[in-house]
Amino acid sequence: MSVQVLAQQLHELAQCGSYRLHNSESDLQAAAESAGFPLYRVDMGQVNGKAELIAAIAQAANFYADFPNNWDALQDALCDLPPAPGYIFLFRHPPAGLSEAELGIVQTIFAEAAEYWQTQSRPFWVFLA
Repeated sequence: MSVQVLAQQLHELAQCGSYRLHNSESDLQAAAESAGFPLYRVDMGQVNGKAELIAAIAQAANFYADFPNNWDALQDALCDLPPAPGYIFLFRHPPAGLSEAELGIVQTIFAEAAEYWQTQSRPFWVFLA
């Protein structure tokens, strides 16, 4: 799929959600830039548990320095991102040490954030590389 087609698809609000990335990361970056969406890269390769997961997401999204280590704060922050036409989170590398429960919680949080942004008419995407 071309970068131009991908950039157009990023605007399709009804299709937003979590997907496995089938394009290259550089194509996604180019499409995000074309669409005007920030691309937040979360490296999961060294993540071992909730605290490191939240810290990796907070660092990728430039949340404030002493971001709290709890699910509620993460949920709130994902629904209070800086103004943009849409948002993309790219999770890179499989997590090194997360429980199924932790993965389930973070998937729910991102799904709820996508639903929130849909009510604001802004696409919210999560890609797994």
